[in-house]
Amino acid sequence: VQLQASGGGLAQAGGSLRLSCEAFGSGMLYSLMGWYRQGPGKQRELVATVTSGGITDYNDSVQGRFTISADNAKNMWWLQMNNLKAEDTAVYFCAAVWAPGSSFSLIRIRDFRDWGRGTLVTVSS
Repeated sequence: VQLQASGGGLAQAGGSLRLSCEAFGSGMLYSLMGWYRQGPGKQRELVATVTSGGITDYNDSVQGRFTISADNAKNMWWLQMNNLKAEDTAVYFCAAVWAPGSSFSLIRIRDFRDWGRGTLVTVSS
């Protein structure tokens, strides 16, 4: 299985970007999909998750500004990022796992089985 992330780029503060992640391959069955990010000099942090049932959760720092969504039939998920801030500058990674019952608060970075290559988001102030 391969995850392909896209949609990163340069945005001004207050602007918007939409990230996409598509899974390719056989045997894909995910219960939890998400986005991580790693800013300059920072640890990778979980930004948002969506379950196969459509339950979404967010890091407090993006709550109200970012929206995660998924289309299970297409094996795709997205991260709509609005009102971007300079501190959102980071490399964003999509990730997914089959872990029924897991959630934003329970999942750990090492639990995610499949990862996409990062896509860089740069927000200028």
